[in-house]
Amino acid sequence: MNNASGTKITDIKIDPNNLYREESFTDLTFATIRRLTPVKIDGSVDESREAIFTGMTQLMSPNGPIPVQCLIEGVKNLSEAAAKLPEAIEKTVQAMIAEAEEMRRQEASKIVIPGQ
Repeated sequence: MNNASGTKITDIKIDPNNLYREESFTDLTFATIRRLTPVKIDGSVDESREAIFTGMTQLMSPNGPIPVQCLIEGVKNLSEAAAKLPEAIEKTVQAMIAEAEEMRRQEASKIVIPGQ
């Protein structure tokens, strides 16, 4: 199976210097925190790189749930990630709202030419 550029979809390569072990933590109500721990190709922890924390939740809208995923920056452990999650979600939601408003503004300012 080939894509438009002629390469096979199965021609994927794993970057052995950018591997992470994924762990999920949830409160079973509102949020999930994912910790991505850097590992070496043998599976041992790569102490030369920092763990990455992301947060996930859903907001309810009149059209159904909206998934929100964010990077939790500047944290070293799960406790710090849990404390900073609400702030990170709020920042992401505000960016999503700003982007939607900008798209709406651009759509409203388009010049409509009859016959097109």
